[in-house]
Amino acid sequence: MASQRGESLDTAAPRRKGLDKSHYLYIAVIAAVILGALVGLLFPEVGKSLKPLGDGFIKLIKMMIAPVIFCTIVLGIGSIAKAATVGKVGGLALGYFVVMSTFALAIGLVVGNLIHPGEGLKLTPYDPNKKAATDSTVDFLLGIIPGDIPVLPTLLAAILVGFALQKMGPSGAPILKAIGHGQALVFRILIMIMWLAPVGAFGAIAAVVGATGFQAIVSMFTLMIAFYITCALFIVVILGGILQVVSGVNIFKLMKYLGREYLLIFSTSSSEAALPRLIAKMEHLGVSKPVVGVTVPTGYSFNLDGTAIYLTMASLFVANAMGTPLDLGAQISLLIFMIIASKGAAGVTGAGLATLAAGLQAHKPELLGGVGMIVGIDRFMSEARALTNFTGNAVATVLIGTWVKEIDGGQVSRVLSGQEPFDEQTMIAGHGELAPKEEGAKAAASA
Repeated sequence: MASQRGESLDTAAPRRKGLDKSHYLYIAVIAAVILGALVGLLFPEVGKSLKPLGDGFIKLIKMMIAPVIFCTIVLGIGSIAKAATVGKVGGLALGYFVVMSTFALAIGLVVGNLIHPGEGLKLTPYDPNKKAATDSTVDFLLGIIPGDIPVLPTLLAAILVGFALQKMGPSGAPILKAIGHGQALVFRILIMIMWLAPVGAFGAIAAVVGATGFQAIVSMFTLMIAFYITCALFIVVILGGILQVVSGVNIFKLMKYLGREYLLIFSTSSSEAALPRLIAKMEHLGVSKPVVGVTVPTGYSFNLDGTAIYLTMASLFVANAMGTPLDLGAQISLLIFMIIASKGAAGVTGAGLATLAAGLQAHKPELLGGVGMIVGIDRFMSEARALTNFTGNAVATVLIGTWVKEIDGGQVSRVLSGQEPFDEQTMIAGHGELAPKEEGAKAAASA
C-alpha cells in the first residue's frame, strides 16, 4: 500500500501539468464559440457552409462511443464488486450513489420538461444515410472517419463480460487488467480528439447561428443558466436537506469549510485536483479513515450528481432543438440507459460528451447532429458539474459516517464552528498518505 501511495505522490506533478494544458483548450473553445457566433450572425451563408467541421467532430466522438462504454462498464462492474467486498461501508456507499445518481438524472428530466430548452430552433435532424451537399474533398475526409457501432448491443456485451469476469475470480484478473490498459488507450485517443473541440465548436455554432440567427444564442444561454440554477438548488435543497436531517450538519457551514477546494475546482474545472484535500479534510472533520478511504475514491467514480443532471438536460435540449422532442416513454428509457452509462462519464475530458452521444444514438440516432451545439457550451457548464460532483461526495462521506456511526459529532461541531481550523501543513507533510487508494479515484468528475 505504501508503494501505491508513493506512486500517487510521484505522479502529482504531471497531473497538474495536464490541468494547465486543459486551460488552453478551455480558452480555445470559448474563443471558437464567440467567433463562430459572430460568423453566423454577420455572414449566415458562410456560417452554414462550415457545418462539416462540426459534423466531422461529432463523427469522431461517435467513433469512440462503443469503446468508451465497453471499457468503462466492464471495469465499473469490477470496481463495484471490489468496493462491496470492503463490507458495510462499501455496500452502503454504492447503494447511496445509485439512488442519488438516479434522483439527479430524474431532476434533470423534470427541469428539462419545465423549461423546454432548445425549443423553436428546428434544426435539421442528422441522417447518417444521407449524403451532404458538399464537395468531393469534404465527403472524402468525412468518409475516412469510421462508422459508429450500435450502443445497446455494446452495453449488453459489456455487462455480460463484466459479470463473467467476476465469476472467473482470480483467473479473470489478467483479462480485467488488459481491459484496463485498453481503457487507457481509448481515453488517450479521446483526449486527442477533444483537442479538436475548438474546430468542431466553431463549425457547429457558426452553422447553427447562421441558420437560426440570434435564437440559437438565446437557447444556449437558457440551457446554461437553467443548469447552473438546477445544480445550485440540488446542492442546497436536496443535499443540504438530507445532510441536515441525517447528520444535523448545515450545508452552508460544510461548504464554507471546503471553500479553498471550491476555488481550486473552479480554477481547474475538475474536482480531481481537490481529491487529496477532500480526503484530508473529511478525516479532520471527524469521519473515520476507513469510511473516508472507501467513500471518497468510490464516489469520484460513481457519484456524479452534476454530470447526471447535465446528461438528461442536455439530451432534452438536443431533442427539442432538432424538433423531435422525446415522449415520456423515450425519456424513461433514456433515464435507465443513463443510470448505467453515466458510470462511464468519469475519468477523462470528453467522456461525458461521449456518454451523451451514446444515449442519443441508442434512442434516436437522428439527434446526433445537435450534439455540435453542446460541444460549444459544454465547457461553460463544466464548473457547475465539477462543483456539484464534489459537494455530493463530501455530503456522502458525512452521511455514510453517520449511518455506520464512524463520525465524531463533537469534532464536526468544533471544526465547522472554526474552533479547530484545518492545518494546511498537514497536507504538505502527509501528502503521500492522502493519495487515493482505489484506481477508480483517478477519475475526474468534470467529464
